[in-house]
Amino acid sequence: MAEIPVLISRDEVKGLLKYSDLVSHLEVALAKFSKRNAEEVIQPLRTILPLERYNGFLGVMPAYMVQENILATKMVSFYQRDEGSDFPAHQATVLLLDPQRGNVTAVMDGTVITEKRTAAVSAISTKQMWCVPFCHLQFLRPPHAEVLCILGSGSQALSHYEIFTQMFSFKEIRLWSRRKEKAKMFSSKVKGPVTVCSSVKNAAEGADVIITVTMAKEPVLQGQWVKPGAHIVAVGACRPDWRELDDDLMREAVVYVDSREAASSESGDVILSGAVVFAELGEVINGSKPAHSERTTVFKSLGMGIQDAVSAKLVFDQWKSQR
Repeated sequence: MAEIPVLISRDEVKGLLKYSDLVSHLEVALAKFSKRNAEEVIQPLRTILPLERYNGFLGVMPAYMVQENILATKMVSFYQRDEGSDFPAHQATVLLLDPQRGNVTAVMDGTVITEKRTAAVSAISTKQMWCVPFCHLQFLRPPHAEVLCILGSGSQALSHYEIFTQMFSFKEIRLWSRRKEKAKMFSSKVKGPVTVCSSVKNAAEGADVIITVTMAKEPVLQGQWVKPGAHIVAVGACRPDWRELDDDLMREAVVYVDSREAASSESGDVILSGAVVFAELGEVINGSKPAHSERTTVFKSLGMGIQDAVSAKLVFDQWKSQR
């Protein structure tokens, strides 16, 4: 008889999932994904069910990491909420399964997993690291980055702030949000000083790293406001007809993605601009494609099932170790 699945709450996931563990494990997963080896990673494109009546979507994201024997699927809902709504735009649940028997071993909050793994992948795209033997692997962050700009003030903005201030040293952090009250709440939640800007232009001009975590359907960031050599992490606009970045920026920058297949099907920024994807982030980690940090770069993040699977396994292992 199958065992009863473990239930792991949002607060438990938040305490168990550490960025320090997450980054290294996600780097391995991204690198394996970009090798396109079915003996290592099996991950179909996510299935999206539109809920037009409620202005929302339901996504299902299964993935299997073969050698690690990690099988999981995430169910995530995302909605275009009215400004006054108290409901979150994104909610998720992750199921971790036993690959051999097919039974569910754990059911856990997936919202925190989504927030943390997305921010961790953004940070991976931004960091500099050493690889062996004897080669310096430059990721996409410009050297000597001093100014961080965050466009958006929701939960993803907060998780990105957390990991970016842990991993990097910025002299100035700027924030812009359509919702002024949420921007004030954001600045009151974080430990360090944040400058709340009145416009995207004021926030973005001169910034070395720009993170877009909005629910925008039309471009909010224009290429003319972005300084040459900046790195842009584009996290919002996860539908083929939604945009955060304008054509000038997408066409002039070197564009990196987590998955070419997903970007060509789901990213309005890529599809509608006609931008050419230069590489997947996993290819940069593998060393098969360079990181052009001397140029303006865009990392278009859509999120993948293997990111959720790796995160869920980390949560479950930590949960077991504390029992």
